[in-house]
Amino acid sequence: MARKTIEQRLAQLDAQRATLKARLGKQERANDTRRKVLLGALVLHRLENGKDEEFSRRLGEWLRRELPDFLTRDGDKELFADLLGTPSAGQTAGSTGEATP
Repeated sequence: MARKTIEQRLAQLDAQRATLKARLGKQERANDTRRKVLLGALVLHRLENGKDEEFSRRLGEWLRRELPDFLTRDGDKELFADLLGTPSAGQTAGSTGEATP
């Protein structure tokens, strides 16, 4: 069996390094997503089940103040329509000006 040249071994190591870097990046993105989901779950839990009503009220006020500028896509805004107090896309203004489902 012929020995690999130094150049071939370096190329193999570079390929392994690229594979490991890609795997690390994927794991970091997965961890970031999980942190965001868990943090969002905590916030929603505190809004819905918080024993400290003053904190829950202030948290809701803060979210209603901050979310509209943070959310840029219409679809994202629709996800929080209940929290923001805005009609969702499924609701349209009727002839009397009232929202209808």
